[in-house]
Amino acid sequence: MKVAEFIDPAVAEYTIAHSTPPDDLLRALTEETLRLVGDRISMQISAEQGTLLTMLVGLSGARRAVEVGTFTGYSSICIARGMPADGRLIACDVSEEWTSVARRYWDKAGVSDKIELRLGPAADTLRDMPREEWIDFAFIDADKAGYPVYYEELLVRLRPGGLIAVDNTLQHGRVVDPSAGGVVPVMREFNDLVAGDSRVTSVLLPFADGLTLIRKN
Repeated sequence: MKVAEFIDPAVAEYTIAHSTPPDDLLRALTEETLRLVGDRISMQISAEQGTLLTMLVGLSGARRAVEVGTFTGYSSICIARGMPADGRLIACDVSEEWTSVARRYWDKAGVSDKIELRLGPAADTLRDMPREEWIDFAFIDADKAGYPVYYEELLVRLRPGGLIAVDNTLQHGRVVDPSAGGVVPVMREFNDLVAGDSRVTSVLLPFADGLTLIRKN
């Protein structure tokens, strides 16, 4: 169980306990991922984030989606489940190893026909996409230094009213610590970039490790 470290643990666990839990397939994927990667399981979104992604995609009526950072496939399954039968998700990642797990679970979940995997640097993958407003929904959860590039490349291709969800934007609450190093300053700069962007309306939710929702005006 992953809980937000900047929220009282009892409150965080209560919110998880009172949210729709993952099904058997998603639990099996989480267990296999944990066996494969150990502590790096934190690279996988939390169960409640998955539920929220499915809900957001469904509520927005998204049919064309892009994911930057697929890992073993949890988030892509949740996004695909929220789309209609003719929905299409382009999943961008650099790892054949981890996405091979994703492919197996896409098949098990019955969503493989909705997902197209594109292996390679996501910035290049995005730049090769048509530069017109065709994306309904996007999810960013990859290398943090690349966030500004991924954001800009997705935003110019996002339809007005479309939504981008960005993970890990609170960095375990360390974004407010001016002495924090690593990727925290990078994330702080990204958060400032989004907050000051007149092209969008955004909200940073104190949820999981911080989830920013960005709607194109």
